[in-house]
Amino acid sequence: MGSLIHAKEQMSSTVINTVPKMNLLKISEERYQNISEEDKQTVALVHNAPIVSSYNDRIRPLLDTVDRLRHLKIMQEGIQLPTIVVVGDQSSGKSSVLESLAGISLPRGQGICTRVPLIMRLQNHENPIPELSLEFNGKIVPTDEENIADAISLATEEIAGIGKGISNSLLTLVVKKKGVPDLTMVDLPGITRVPVHGQPEDIYEQISKIIMEFITPEESIILNVLSASVDFSTCESIRMSQRVDKTGQRTLAVVTKADKSPEGLLEKVTADDVNIGLGYVCVRNRIGDESYEEARAEEARLFETHPHLSKMNKSIVGIPVLAERLVKIQATIIVKCLPDIVRKINDKLSVNLEELNKMPKHLTSIAEAMTTFMHILGYAKESLRKILLQGEFDEYQDVQAMHGTARLAEMLNKYSEELQSEKLVENGSKENFLLDEIKILEETKSIGLPNFLPKAAFHTLLQKKVKAISMKPFDFVEKIWSYVENVVISVLLKHSDNYPQLLSCTRRAAHNLIAKKKQQSYDWVNDMVEMEKLTDYTCNPDYMASWNKLMSRQEEFMKAVSSTYSPSIINIDGFGDINVDHLYNLKGNVQEAFDVKMRMTAYWDIVLRRMVDNMALHLLFSIQNLVNKEMQTEIINELIGPQGNGLERMLEESPSISDKRNKLKKSIKLLKESKDVVANIMDRVVTNFD
Repeated sequence: MGSLIHAKEQMSSTVINTVPKMNLLKISEERYQNISEEDKQTVALVHNAPIVSSYNDRIRPLLDTVDRLRHLKIMQEGIQLPTIVVVGDQSSGKSSVLESLAGISLPRGQGICTRVPLIMRLQNHENPIPELSLEFNGKIVPTDEENIADAISLATEEIAGIGKGISNSLLTLVVKKKGVPDLTMVDLPGITRVPVHGQPEDIYEQISKIIMEFITPEESIILNVLSASVDFSTCESIRMSQRVDKTGQRTLAVVTKADKSPEGLLEKVTADDVNIGLGYVCVRNRIGDESYEEARAEEARLFETHPHLSKMNKSIVGIPVLAERLVKIQATIIVKCLPDIVRKINDKLSVNLEELNKMPKHLTSIAEAMTTFMHILGYAKESLRKILLQGEFDEYQDVQAMHGTARLAEMLNKYSEELQSEKLVENGSKENFLLDEIKILEETKSIGLPNFLPKAAFHTLLQKKVKAISMKPFDFVEKIWSYVENVVISVLLKHSDNYPQLLSCTRRAAHNLIAKKKQQSYDWVNDMVEMEKLTDYTCNPDYMASWNKLMSRQEEFMKAVSSTYSPSIINIDGFGDINVDHLYNLKGNVQEAFDVKMRMTAYWDIVLRRMVDNMALHLLFSIQNLVNKEMQTEIINELIGPQGNGLERMLEESPSISDKRNKLKKSIKLLKESKDVVANIMDRVVTNFD
């Protein structure tokens, strides 16, 4: 390949040196007949020589692959493609460079000529008749060389509107022509700071946003077009490219209008004050009505004969050099990026397939809806069994509120502590020790034997104590069922999340069921409280053991009360130090009162523990019934009962789910097509560019 390129370069140089002062292309028919056969061959060579060599044959498959990926709009999937992005300040000669590479005329005029990103796909074409077309808004419009500028203008107006506004919607120009380089470039609007009449006030910001969007990806090669007459460091296009490519490793500069400002140009490109990592290529713009062949010949003569420009190395001058440089750079970046593109396509495809598989099945019949609904109920029941009954929380490891058995145990322990705290408060009241008991004994005495304790006195004291704590069980029931309701609804909504049509009825069913369970618990608590008020019974041996222990201090206590010589303070287990001075004149009822109080103290411990134990058993039993039996029945009745039409609603897929499903399918289709496209080229990349 290198020898072929070198041979053609030598041939072109020979042609120019043979007739350096002859305009090889502006030759009249009469003069053409008078020149030698050798010069006729020279003229034909300049007219017909392609810009680049047969290196294109190896580039074309690569470029076709990237173009097909771009046509598939793979970049919408967040996968960047290697792209040559052409940027330049307004009037920098950008259009002239692209015209010279493509051999066609682009729109010209005042202000911004390129108002949309123009993708130029150039393809060397063996057929001598060029084929040109425009692709935009989902359609293909054929055109020809004579009308291409007008066709681009009309397409631009359709995309960006009539006027001078810009758009980021793409316009693709396909040029299949003999002798053009195999290149794909994106031409962007020229940078302008001052809006002219008819342009938006923020035209600079709009253009900058489009340019930055294209040049920021690492896969982009920036073709920065600079006018030879300006200070490169002041060019806005240079400033933009430096923001995203500080080292310049992916920036190539094209210096236009070399013939207009030849002095000092060699020094400017040699000094490279603006970090152009891929180097410079200096070119001469086509002037007036010159044909592209004439312009190439004039350019070759300029850099061969001009006193300043002829000193430049031939490897950095001329459109042919630029074309070949771009082709090689393009090939390098494509070969470099393709493996990463393949990886990203595969990764994105796997993610999308997995996400699509996780989506709910689109239901088409009542039978499918019922099956899906029963699966949802089954999954919800299993989750609630783990959370509320078995103490497993693998589904909610980081959500402590959903660790059900632990939270229920915490609430039960707190309930028990609150009941016990009431006993401690009462026992801590020592100033009126036994006075309540003495008063009640006096009010409940009756005609009978004097050494029998009246049963009414014990019941009166018991009812008073039960009444004092009676609201605590109700408060506890409220807290427990509110918590259970939150857990049940959270689990149901999680498992119904893919079917929004179920959310309202499952929430309503859960709320109604919990309300019923709560009322059942209220009724049960009310019965429990009433039973504790009206009956005094236990078979728990702790009662007698505790009473006997407490009564062992009765004799000592009575001595303290009856004798002025005894200590007035006595310590009793569970009550602490008691001052008995206030009981000195009440000797007659003190002994009976002490007995009643100790009986009540021993029995009250049993009552409190019973109220906690029974509550725990009742709630566990109720929750178990809710999870295993009642929840399913309640939800089914709500969904398909006399007023329910939930199964029919399940067939109506929500717009958000439908849109997501369609987007995923579309993305998967695109990614699979893209995968096939790159698969066909990877082996050739390894073979041809290894």
